[in-house]
Amino acid sequence: MITQAVEEYLEAIYKMSLEDGPVIAARLAERMNVSPPTVADMLKRLTENGLIKANRREGVVLTKKGLETAESLVRRHRLWERFLTDVLGLDWDAVHEEACKLEHAMSLQVEKRLAEILGHPETCPHGHPIPGTRGAHRREKEARPLSALGVGEESVIERVAEEDPQLLQYLASLGLLPEAKVRIKEIAPFKGPMLVQVAGAQYALGQEVASKIMVRPD
Repeated sequence: MITQAVEEYLEAIYKMSLEDGPVIAARLAERMNVSPPTVADMLKRLTENGLIKANRREGVVLTKKGLETAESLVRRHRLWERFLTDVLGLDWDAVHEEACKLEHAMSLQVEKRLAEILGHPETCPHGHPIPGTRGAHRREKEARPLSALGVGEESVIERVAEEDPQLLQYLASLGLLPEAKVRIKEIAPFKGPMLVQVAGAQYALGQEVASKIMVRPD
C-alpha cells in the first residue's frame, strides 16, 4: 500500500532527479528535514515495493512504477495550485501547502475534470511544468539560474525553484513572476548583488535569491 509518507518521498525524489547531480540519501534527508536513519528506512521500503533502485554510482533512481506514481502526484499537486490561484483567487505564495493536502485524496476522475476546467494548463503558478503536458521535461531541463547570466543579458523568467512563501511574496512585490522579462544591468564584484531590470524598474538581488529564479532565453 502506498501511504502519504511514501508519496511525499516519491515526489521529493522526482523533483531532485531533475536537478543537477544524483539523488543521494544525505540530500534527501535534508530535503525532507528528517534524520539519515529515517531516510534509510524509507529507501529500504521503497526498494522492497519496487518504486526505486539505489546504488552508490547512480544514487536513488525511480523505477517505471515509481516514476509513474511520482508524476501523477506532482501533476495533481500543480493542477490544484493552478485551481487555487486561477479559480479561488489565492495568492501564489499561499497555495503550496493547500495543494499538498488535496493531492493525496484526488481520484483520477476528479483529476481529469479539474484539468478540463482549467483548460489543460502546462505550468503551475510558480512556472513549474505539469507532468503529462507537452514539453514538460524540456522546460525542466532548458532553464538556468538568473545568477548564471552576465551583464547585458536578457531572459524570461521560467519558474521559481523554491516555493517558500516569504520568497514568493518578495519576488511578487518586485514583479519577478513567470513570463516577466529581466535584464542584467550590473553585477557587483566578488559575487555581489545583481542589478536587474524588470518592467522598467531596477532592483538589487542577492546571488542566493537570483539562483532560485530559473530563466530561459528571451
